[in-house]
Amino acid sequence: MNRARQSEKRPYAGQRSWPIASPLLVNIFLSQLNTFMSIDEHARQLQRRNAELSIINSMAQALNRSVDLEQTLRAILAQVAELLDLQTGWVWLLREDGNQSYLAASQNLPPVLAHHPHKMEGSCYCLDTYRDGDLDGAANVNVVACSRLKNLVDGTDGLRYHASIPLYAHGKKLGVLNVASTDWRQLSPDDLQLLYTIGDMLSIAVERARLFEHSAEVGAVEERNRLAREIHDTLAQGLTAVSLQLESADALLEAEADPARIRQMVQQALALTRANLEEARRSVLDLRAAPLAGHTLVEALALLAEAAPLPVDLLVTGGNQPLTPRVESGIYRIAQEAINNACQHAQASQITVKLVATPQAVTLTVQDNGRGFDPANVEQGRFGLVGLNERVKLLNGRFHIESTPGQGTKLEAELPL
Repeated sequence: MNRARQSEKRPYAGQRSWPIASPLLVNIFLSQLNTFMSIDEHARQLQRRNAELSIINSMAQALNRSVDLEQTLRAILAQVAELLDLQTGWVWLLREDGNQSYLAASQNLPPVLAHHPHKMEGSCYCLDTYRDGDLDGAANVNVVACSRLKNLVDGTDGLRYHASIPLYAHGKKLGVLNVASTDWRQLSPDDLQLLYTIGDMLSIAVERARLFEHSAEVGAVEERNRLAREIHDTLAQGLTAVSLQLESADALLEAEADPARIRQMVQQALALTRANLEEARRSVLDLRAAPLAGHTLVEALALLAEAAPLPVDLLVTGGNQPLTPRVESGIYRIAQEAINNACQHAQASQITVKLVATPQAVTLTVQDNGRGFDPANVEQGRFGLVGLNERVKLLNGRFHIESTPGQGTKLEAELPL
């Protein structure tokens, strides 16, 4: 019986006997496993934080290189594209004199938007949401469907979604930064928080650039007024003195023999002097106040069109794009001269003025349905074309004429920004 019982206690063939682990050993093993996992997770978090700090440092360096607003925006878009692998981006800014928005900068827009600026006009889902105050924190930085690309097929490069980052400065709304990738990936909460931080940095840079522009404009106004006083006190008064002297000489020469020829020469000099005096006065007026003082460029062009003796259609794209006073004044003068030329010489019944402003350039086109001419055979100085060309060149622009006898004329001036 004892042997039988002993044989029953033996394990079956092939059966192994495993030692039973104590609860203490299990707890030690689990504790070490958790420690290893914590170390690995901590290393990953540390690596990510270092990467984020590197990105923020690169952004700060790019933003500190210039106080020019356009350069600042292009720098941030380039940095975002390179560091976050988000190839496409654009920045909406709100005009300082109102709530209207304009496209301030862009990088790698899909062709359907890049080649058709009018599709970037007006409002959209992200801008409306921003104006309504629903993009006021990092939690609201999210990926949304682009309403401008909705229902479009060709030329989108597969782009459908973008992340919208609000831009604020001291509680004031500045605009929206949109970034996306044609090979889109879902952004993590950490990615969105990083973009929000970048948006804060960009907001500060935009405000700084605008303050610098304001200070430069104030300095320019003061300098114009100083030059106006200087011209009035020197050139205008000098020409007046010359005019009085010539009038006296004309009177004295009346007693000389054969005074007709002398009088003719003196009177010609007198007429030229008076013309120069009038030109000096006109220059003083231009220096003291720009031709569109009190009006935006679009408003001034509209008034110019209304005052023309012929019907003028005004078409504007990018009318909220801010331009320097020099460019605004140049565009206005070019339009004024082109419209006057068409009214006086073209024998037209309709004039079309088209203004297209983008972050890179502003283009003015004036077209009429008049008699036209052959540009290759036009007389030097005819129709004021030489003056138009010179004015465009002074603004580093390009001037182009298209005209055929009997088929109207098209003048185009493109000024880089």
